[in-house]
Amino acid sequence: MKKKIAVLPGDGIGPEVIKEAIKVCKAIGDKFKHEFLFNEGIVGAASIFKNGDPYPNETHNLCLDSDSVLFGAIGLPEFDNNPSAKVRPEQGLLKMRKKLGLFANIRPTFTFKSLVDNSPLKKNNIDGTDLIFVRELTGGIYFGKRGRKNKGNSAFDTCEYDRNEIIRLAKKGFEIAGKRKKKLCCVDKANVLETSRLWRETIQSMEKDYPSIEVSYELVDAVAMRLIQSPKNYDVLITENLFGDILTDEASVISGSMGLMPSASVGELNSLYEPIHGSFPEATGKNIANPLATILSAAMMFEMSFNLKLESDLIKNSVEKSIEEGFVTQDLSNGNLYYTTSEVGDKICDYIKSS
Repeated sequence: MKKKIAVLPGDGIGPEVIKEAIKVCKAIGDKFKHEFLFNEGIVGAASIFKNGDPYPNETHNLCLDSDSVLFGAIGLPEFDNNPSAKVRPEQGLLKMRKKLGLFANIRPTFTFKSLVDNSPLKKNNIDGTDLIFVRELTGGIYFGKRGRKNKGNSAFDTCEYDRNEIIRLAKKGFEIAGKRKKKLCCVDKANVLETSRLWRETIQSMEKDYPSIEVSYELVDAVAMRLIQSPKNYDVLITENLFGDILTDEASVISGSMGLMPSASVGELNSLYEPIHGSFPEATGKNIANPLATILSAAMMFEMSFNLKLESDLIKNSVEKSIEEGFVTQDLSNGNLYYTTSEVGDKICDYIKSS
């Protein structure tokens, strides 16, 4: 198999963790006789500094010309701490999602047996958690009309959804649930918000098309509480953009580290894979960042975009073996011996080669 992969390292630790994911992809290619062609593009703050655009046309065209996209992270403190900045790295991420049509963010949350004590939550509550959020990614308040009024003393952000946006996202959720425990939870705020009422009535109208799926409806504030109390009760959850952004970050606490969970952003024609963590600029260049989320994102890419489940499973098994044997970065070490970003990547490649 021959595939072209657009590589967007981005900012902060993005280039470091992407480097390890590429090493793992190459190890898989060597073992299974696949050819992966990696072509790098610029995005985020790095692109702003170079040409003033966080997602330039040449990067977009590179993504369109590739079979998949592997993405690192974006963002730097100089933009976060400047409310008046006209151009921000995060605008590049939103622009990329919109232009590539990446309307569904698929974000799993699961636990590793050997790391369950790393979570601040009670072991009995979280051990065995295995859930997936399907978050709408190109609509809602992040893309609605916004502005200032009254000489800048009032501000507004508008949340809008079209029924068709909800249907295409819900289809992804139903399809994923059908391959798992056949449980789907719609997360909304239908007791207050008109957009949430549209979400709820749209998904209710779709239930008849998926008779084997058990559908439930919960308010977002209740889900925020129950994710901490009893996450094992959930399987697949679908929700709108803002709610999904907040809840998926909350769910990352379950696994014990932001450096562990992968994600996929998919559309009708394109797919992008990225770790859930941010750019962590304080760690840039120190070779201490946890590369596992990015490596597991590559595993998602192999399974979802390339239909290479055997290869994907080998990556996941190698990551789990690395964790079980304590070959991890400092954030997972619990004060014990730890290894650098590149050493962890090398070790996982070794597991792949020897399997």
